[in-house]
Amino acid sequence: MKIRPGAIADAHTSHKNLTGSWRNFRPIYLQKSCTGCTLCVINCPEGCVFKVDDKRFACDIRFCKGCGICAEECPVNDIEMIAEEK
Repeated sequence: MKIRPGAIADAHTSHKNLTGSWRNFRPIYLQKSCTGCTLCVINCPEGCVFKVDDKRFACDIRFCKGCGICAEECPVNDIEMIAEEK
């Protein structure tokens, strides 16, 4: 990736960097008590959480670093972090 002066990367280059290989934990969306608040989407630093339908969310595991922010911010504890099997 070529960096422009001012340390700004070209647009959409983050899609080439599959950061999911960095994680030790992965989120499991339980889909039991979700209220559809979207806090998991808003707080994901990688922007990899997306809406499946009104009260179902998932994440693109190719980009999820396993930080657990989505699980921490979920007000109804509907996201569980489990150890990544390698």
